[in-house]
Order: sequence, then structure tokens, then C-alpha cells
Amino acid sequence: MNKQVRCYIYIRVSTAIQVDGYSLDAQREQLRKYAEFQSMTVVREYADEGKSGKNIEGRAAFRQMLQDIEAGKDHVDFVLVYKLSRFGRNAADVLSSLQKMQDYGVNLICVEDGIDSSKESGKLMISVLSAVAEIERENILVQTMEGRRQKAREGKWNGGFAPYGYDLKDGELKIAEDEAGLIRLIYDKYLNTPMGVGAVADWLNEHGYRKKTRQNNTLDYFSAPFVKSVIDNPVYCGKLAYGRRKTEKIPGRRNEFHVVKQQNYMLNEGMHEAIISEDDWQKAQNKRIKNNEKWEKTHSLDHEHILSGIVKCPVCDSGLYGNVNRKKKPDGSSYKDYFFYACKHRKMIDGHLCDYRRQWNEEFINSAVEEFIRKLVQNPDFDAALRKRINAQIDTKELNAELETLQKQLRQVTGAKDKLSLQLDALDITDRHYDKKYADMLDRLERLYDKISDTESEIENVKTRIQNIEMDKISADNVYELLLRFNMLYDRFSDTEKKAFLRSFIERIDIYPEKQQNGQILKHIRFRFPVFYKNQDVFDISWDNETTVETVVLMSRKDT
Repeated sequence: MNKQVRCYIYIRVSTAIQVDGYSLDAQREQLRKYAEFQSMTVVREYADEGKSGKNIEGRAAFRQMLQDIEAGKDHVDFVLVYKLSRFGRNAADVLSSLQKMQDYGVNLICVEDGIDSSKESGKLMISVLSAVAEIERENILVQTMEGRRQKAREGKWNGGFAPYGYDLKDGELKIAEDEAGLIRLIYDKYLNTPMGVGAVADWLNEHGYRKKTRQNNTLDYFSAPFVKSVIDNPVYCGKLAYGRRKTEKIPGRRNEFHVVKQQNYMLNEGMHEAIISEDDWQKAQNKRIKNNEKWEKTHSLDHEHILSGIVKCPVCDSGLYGNVNRKKKPDGSSYKDYFFYACKHRKMIDGHLCDYRRQWNEEFINSAVEEFIRKLVQNPDFDAALRKRINAQIDTKELNAELETLQKQLRQVTGAKDKLSLQLDALDITDRHYDKKYADMLDRLERLYDKISDTESEIENVKTRIQNIEMDKISADNVYELLLRFNMLYDRFSDTEKKAFLRSFIERIDIYPEKQQNGQILKHIRFRFPVFYKNQDVFDISWDNETTVETVVLMSRKDT
């Protein structure tokens, strides 16, 4: 009794090709007719709609099909596609995907092209045609991009959502007066006040202005990136830019790309009406360039905001930033700098920007943290525990045992591969079963090579895990050594060194919204490495409202 031939159907249309004969329904109908004529059973269908064939990364159905084949889910013999170009247009991807399928005994049939990879000439034809398909894809891309460039030269909108302030009607930009007023206001505030883009966004939010939400603007409040995009976009002065960003291949990475801003790009007069004058737009660009110039410190050159970022806002949980208020001394002879930590009010809480306005004297916060660490390290038990931890050996027994097992497996598989290679070379070509034996041995050899490759990858993974554990141990030991000498070294550190040291073992510091009656300001500290306190290793230490630094409680570590 003949074995029932089972098959998958794969169909695809891209955004570039939707014509008759290539539609999903048309492909499906042709493939089902072919399967019926060849007495094949269609087990499952996979369809990628609106997906490019340039690579397999964006095609979820295609990748799922390969996974199902690898898992032996339906024990199929063939994958049917309408044309090879539907399977893929990237030669490397087509051939590697086909090889993966054939490793699991599944072949490809391209119905319209008359190609069957199970036949001797099939794979050769696939190699040739997939290269042709890739060239065709590149030509389509070139033609498409040239068409877009021509539209840009003519001042026509090139597709996509209309920018805020405009509506898109019959492919043309028209001013949306209910939005354009805010665009004019943004330029007015940016050009006629000292505000930067962030300050303009804050001013609009604080004065009750709200942005109209639509496809590409889903938030009704204003952000600095939105204001920046408005200031930088020449569309508002009646021009259209083309090629400001370009998708480029990442060097050394197959089928991986990133978006790169371009210094030179096309800028043409648009057919749409401007919202602001070209002169105002150019003034805004000049201010942007000036504001982007790197600011260099001229006062308090040795000062660093030691805890900026790791001290958290008690309202929105954002990192507090360090700032300075420079005031002239009473005698008018010079200036004195006053440093403080404050919240930037960028984070939304219950739909509103954070309103925590308190500015904390940096010296007060810094001293509170320093005092706590001094009391912590002065405890004799703390000292003994750290020394014990530094001298402790890391436990990698299980990983080392796993590594030894994998290395043994690798030796065995490599030995089997070498033995099979000798047997393959020793085959008698006059043997009437030579071809079958050769094919069988070659298949087994390929599988051994796959096993060697997989085992080598597992060995490298285990070695990396062991190395990471050892490096974590070294990093922690370095921090512990410094903590043991904290009282001797800390006062000698520069602000830069203090900042680096504290960040090496403190992950975050939480403070109370206001100083407590007993003077306490610190609420909670989380460490990067466990510290010893009250006969326990802890990652978190916290204070309640009534207690002082001596009453420290253990909190469970939160995995991140």
C-alpha cells in the first residue's frame, strides 16, 4: 500500500504585489488543485499577508511552519508554494530554509515554476531562481524609492500619517485649524522666550493645553520629543524633506538593519500651505543649534552630583537630578554655589505630571547616606562577615559537572564522526548498494556534525555562565574590600570617586517626602550586593516613620 503523501501549503502576498494571480485566495486555490491532482493531503496552511519576502524575520507564519517541520508536528513530505518568489526573495534565506526543511525530510514544490527539490535538478534551479528573485526584489525597491523621490521633488506628500497641524485629504496636506493654533504657539514660546523644548512642553501642560489624539499622537499631554519634532520639521514652513533618515544594513549582520539620520537630504517646496514663516523656522533651527552646544562647567569644577539618579522622587519614583543655584555673596565680592536634588516632573501620575516641588540640599542627603554607611561598617559583625565573604569560594560544582559531561559527549560524538568518515572512505564503489550506503552514511555524518555544533554551543554557554559567576564574585569582593576601608578612604575620595564608589554597591535610595520629626530623611536603600546586618545577608534596608538608623528591618529582594 502506497504511503499517503502529506503536505503544507504556504502562501504570501507583499505590500508591493497584490495583483490577480498573486492574491492569497488565488494562490490557495491553485495549490489545493495541484495537491488534489497529485493525490496529496493538505494538512495545514500558512499565510503571511502584506509581508515582504526580503527575509524571514517579519514572516510569523513562515517561521511557525519551519518550527512545526523541525518538531515533526504533522510528518509532512512537502511544502507547496505557488512560485519560488512566494517562498522568499533573499537567496541566502531561501537556501538555508530549504536546507533546514530537507534535514527533516521535507521538500519544496514550486507549482508555477515546475520545481521539485526532491529531484536532482530541483535544488540547482532553486539556487538560480532565488538569486533572480532577490535581484527582482531589489529592482522593485529601487523603482519604488525613485517614485517616492520624484513625488518629493514635485512637493507632494509622500505617504504616512499627516503631521500634527495638518489633515490628509485626497493625498494632499491641508491645514487643520483646530491643531495649527498649537503649532504657532509652540514656535512663539520657543522663539520669544528663553524656554527650550522641554520647558515649552512643561508650560503647555501646566497651562491646561491638550493635544488632539489621533493615529500617531495617542497622548494628549505634551512631551519634549513632540515639541522637538515640531520645531525640527520643515513641513510647517511649507517645505517637504525627503531622506532625513535612511535604513542601512548593520555591518557584519545578515538581514539586520537600523535607521540612521542623514546629514544631507532633499528639501523641496511643498504644494501645501505653511503654518509658520520660513524665517521663523530658520530662527528656530539656529536656536536649536545654539542650545545643543556642549555646556562646559566654569564654576565648582570639582563638584559632582554624587547621588543624582539613584535617589528617587518620593512621588513619581523617577531619579532626582542634581542642579545648582548660584548666588552672589552678601559682600558682592563673588558667587557661592548651592547644590540641590530635585525632580524633573516628567513622569505622569494618575494622568498628571509629577508635582513634587521640594528641592533637597545635596549635602544634607549625601551626609545622611554617608553617616548610615559609617555606622554599618563600624559594626564588628559586619567586618567579620565581609572578610568571610571575601574568602569564601564560589560554588560552581553543578556547572562544572555539567561542563564535564558535555565535554565527554563531545569527545564521543567526535570519535563517532571520525570513525564514520573512515568507513565512508572505505566503501567499495563496485558494491551494488554503494549509492544507498553512501547516502545513508552521508546523512548520519551530517547529523553528527549537527550534534557536534550543538554540543560546542552548549559548552560555550556553560563556560560563560561560570565566568559570569566568577566575575560577579570579583566585582563584589572589590566593593567589599573598599567597604572594609570606608572610614579610611572615603574622605580622601574626590566627588567623582565618591560617586563611582557609591553607585558600585547602592542600586537605589528612597527618601521621605519631608524630613521626619527625628531628622530622618532616608526611607529605604537597596544594594547591588548583599550586606551583613543583624546576623543576616540583606539586599534591602528600610526605616519606618518613628525609628532611627539603628532599627533596620530585612525586606525580601525583588528580582529584576
